[in-house]
Amino acid sequence: MKTCVVLFSGGIDSTTALYWARSVYDEVSALSFDYGQRHRIELALARRVARRLHVPHRVIKVDLRQIGGSALTDSRLSLPAFRPTEMIGPGVPVTYVPFRNGIFIALAAAWAETHGVSDIVCGFNTIDSPEYPDTRASFVAAMERAIRLGTGASARGLRLRVQAPFLHMRKSEIIELGISLGADYSHSISCYAGKEKPCGTCSACRLRQSAWREVGVRDHLVGRLRKEGRI
Repeated sequence: MKTCVVLFSGGIDSTTALYWARSVYDEVSALSFDYGQRHRIELALARRVARRLHVPHRVIKVDLRQIGGSALTDSRLSLPAFRPTEMIGPGVPVTYVPFRNGIFIALAAAWAETHGVSDIVCGFNTIDSPEYPDTRASFVAAMERAIRLGTGASARGLRLRVQAPFLHMRKSEIIELGISLGADYSHSISCYAGKEKPCGTCSACRLRQSAWREVGVRDHLVGRLRKEGRI
């Protein structure tokens, strides 16, 4: 039996990863993280999506505000405005949370080992966000190797893997894949500002807008909010 746990933030990439995993694995679980992010509304909506899909869902608390260094965990730092990929210069963006994905994968590995789950599925991609160091293929491979070296799972015949199927896909391609799998993005949140209604100006909102324009379909979230009279 093929089993996995999906790192599920509730955004577009991880929502697609959840639908993708359901099409590939026999049993799927989802893990979200309450890490002190300013956009914590994503957790409530992630719970709603998991319930609707009948996917077992857990939220693990780890307060990364104690570490700081990111606009997502420190409200004193301003959220960045959008810049097209070709205009992004060298350097790590202020929305990078120090080693966040490494911490999440490590916690997911501990959970997977405890529950006998073999694969950790991540929605990482690098095409539209090349400046993030913890979404690259080399990082994923290094984390997988560290997990195999540092857990007792292999001694019990469990070979843990880190799966990142969207690494080399654009955001629009990820959305197209999700739509082909029947994904509903009406409760997926991208906005860094911490509200369900997109601010429309932060880099995450602008990237999302651009991706949906490329797909040629109205954003499911925008459609729902309009139907509810909220925008």
